[in-house]
Amino acid sequence: MDKVMSNKKMIALYVLPALLLILAIVYIPIVLTAYYGLNQWNGIGKMKFIGLDNYAALLSDRTFWNSAWHSLLLAVFSCASLLIYLAIAIVLATRIKGANLFRKIYLIPMLLSSVAIAQLWLRIYHPSNGIVNSVLESLGFANPPAWLSEPKLVLFALFVPILWQYAGFYILIYYAALKNIPSSLEEAAKIDGANSWQIAWRIKLPLAMEVIKVTIVLAAVGSLKYFDLIYVMTDGGPNGSSEVMASYMYHTAFRAYDFGYGSAIGFFLLVICLIVTWVIRKLTATKDTIQYS
Repeated sequence: MDKVMSNKKMIALYVLPALLLILAIVYIPIVLTAYYGLNQWNGIGKMKFIGLDNYAALLSDRTFWNSAWHSLLLAVFSCASLLIYLAIAIVLATRIKGANLFRKIYLIPMLLSSVAIAQLWLRIYHPSNGIVNSVLESLGFANPPAWLSEPKLVLFALFVPILWQYAGFYILIYYAALKNIPSSLEEAAKIDGANSWQIAWRIKLPLAMEVIKVTIVLAAVGSLKYFDLIYVMTDGGPNGSSEVMASYMYHTAFRAYDFGYGSAIGFFLLVICLIVTWVIRKLTATKDTIQYS
C-alpha cells in the first residue's frame, strides 16, 4: 500500500475517475450556466451574445429581489429551527425511555418525497375541510384564513411543512454527534458538581460545534435553493407572494423561454450561496473550549 501511495501516477489514476465525474456534473455545468447568462437564448434557436446585459438587468429586477427576500426568510427560519432540533436531540441522547421510537418517528417525513408531503399539506391547509381550519372553527374562529391564498400568510404557511420535512435529518445528525461524545467527560463533570444544563451547555455543545456549523450551512444554503415543495403547493403564488429564487429561475427559463436570463439567475443564485456560506463560516469561527463552571 505504501508503495502505491508513493507513486504519483497511481494516485492520479485513482483520483481521475472521480475528478472527471465531478467536472462533468458540477463544474462544467456551472461554467456553461455562466456562459448562457451572457446570451439571449430561447433554449432552441441560435444564441445571441449580449455580454453582461442579463446580469445588469438582474440587479434592478424587483421580482428577483422579492424572491431573494423570501428565500432569505426561509433560510433564517431554517437556521432558527436548528435550535429546536438540537434541543430534541439532546433530550433523546440522555437515554430517555422510547428514544429509539421517537428517532424513527422524526425520520419519517424525510423518507417521503416532497411531492407527497406537498399533497398532504395541501389537504391540511384546505380552506373548507382541512385539519387546520377545522380545528380553528371548533375553537370558535368563524372565518379561518385560506392559508395558501392569502399573500401575507402563504409564505409562512409553507415554512411549516418545509421545516417539518427536514426535522428528522438534523435531529439524527445532532443525535449522532452527541452520542459520539465520550461518556467519561459527562461523568467527570457530574463528579465536579455540574448539573444537566451545565453539561449540555458547557460540554456537549462545544464538542458538537463543528457539526452544528455544518448544519447551519446546510440549512441556509438548502433554503436559498429550495424549490420542489413550493412549486407543487403554490407555484410561487398568489401573485408571487411565495416566489423564491429557484422557482423564479424555473419560471423564467421554462415558461417564459428566456434561458439566457434564467441562466443568469441560476449563476447569481450560486454566487449568493457561496457568499452566505463564507459569511456563516466567518461568523461561526470560534475557538474550541470546554467549560462547565
